[in-house]
Amino acid sequence: MATTPVSSTKPATEPLAAIPKRLAEAIPASGLPITVDAFNHPWFTLSYLIFVFVPLLFVPDVSTRAVLLSVLATAIFVPIHVHEWNHGRQRPLLAITVTLLIGLALIPFNPGGNTFIIYVMAMAGARLPPRLATQVGLLGWALMTAEFGLLGYPFEAVAAYAGMTLVVGGMVLLSTIVAQVQERQNTQLRLSQDEVKRLAALAERERIGRDLHDLLGHTLSLVVLKSELAGKLLDRDAAAARQQIREVETVARHALAEVRQAVSGIRQSGLLAEVAACRLALLSADIELALRMAPLQITNEVEAVLALSLREATTNVLRHAGANLVTIELDTVGDDLRLQIEDDGRGGKIELGNGLRGMRERLASINAQLDIEQPAAGGTRLTIRVPGPWRTTAVVEAAT
Repeated sequence: MATTPVSSTKPATEPLAAIPKRLAEAIPASGLPITVDAFNHPWFTLSYLIFVFVPLLFVPDVSTRAVLLSVLATAIFVPIHVHEWNHGRQRPLLAITVTLLIGLALIPFNPGGNTFIIYVMAMAGARLPPRLATQVGLLGWALMTAEFGLLGYPFEAVAAYAGMTLVVGGMVLLSTIVAQVQERQNTQLRLSQDEVKRLAALAERERIGRDLHDLLGHTLSLVVLKSELAGKLLDRDAAAARQQIREVETVARHALAEVRQAVSGIRQSGLLAEVAACRLALLSADIELALRMAPLQITNEVEAVLALSLREATTNVLRHAGANLVTIELDTVGDDLRLQIEDDGRGGKIELGNGLRGMRERLASINAQLDIEQPAAGGTRLTIRVPGPWRTTAVVEAAT
């Protein structure tokens, strides 16, 4: 039996044609909403303000003015910092500039003012485009270094403060830039998924329109012609008229059966379509997907039930498993068709909720068996076995 090699999902790098405009609308020019590690919560990051006062602990005769100015600088910065968190997308450069001026104004009285330069780097990395953020961060660092030199600090002290600020601030700047880029990519991925769904829905509507036209166009025309003919024959030849009416009934019943079959096909979710949706859902959650699907001939009814079961299993993985890898296999074991979904998540006790209960009911309609296992290595394995007959002439192509 031919099977396809294991394939792993990788983040998409090329957006669809319609994505750039929608991406620009979804991401303001002034930056993304802050969800990055180094700037994750305004009150948590304020704890770094303690380093404003640390240098004062090593000064033998610290002046009251230095302490008061440090407290004043901190008091001015706190509302700026909180406002930047909540409304910084509007005017990020203003908050960054004010923070830089606070740091430079405090350094002549307290070298701990370099802490505000690190905040400048963090805010720039989180709010500005990467190149501009780097330029702003380096500019603030250069102004701070020059100020230490102009204040007459020894070379060793200037190098120490400059080096410490560059290392710590550079790490913060880099981490926020990387997080911003990742957030942009995630937004682009979500928009790409929405666009794929929209195009799939559009294609499905067009297919339904073509199918209904092909099914009903000729049939309804034939019904109209035979009905007109029966009406004309009614007075002259009642037997012939009755024959035409019987033929109209036959044609109508045949058309009704075709419509029901078409509607049933519309309502069913193809297995490969569900695999594609599963891939997108797992990719958006940063979960790798490995596929091993053999080309098999599956009836529409069995395929629809397997597709819905795969959807429910994927939903459970996303909600509860905490997995890094999901493996989906479709093959045969003897005369049975087997679909297996396995994850490497946390495992644990299986609660029989509405989802699993509905899955079992759907599988029972095709005499399929569902087994749920907890492998020793961790995770959960769902195995669905469908006894024959499950084959048809419609080939399910191997997934790639």
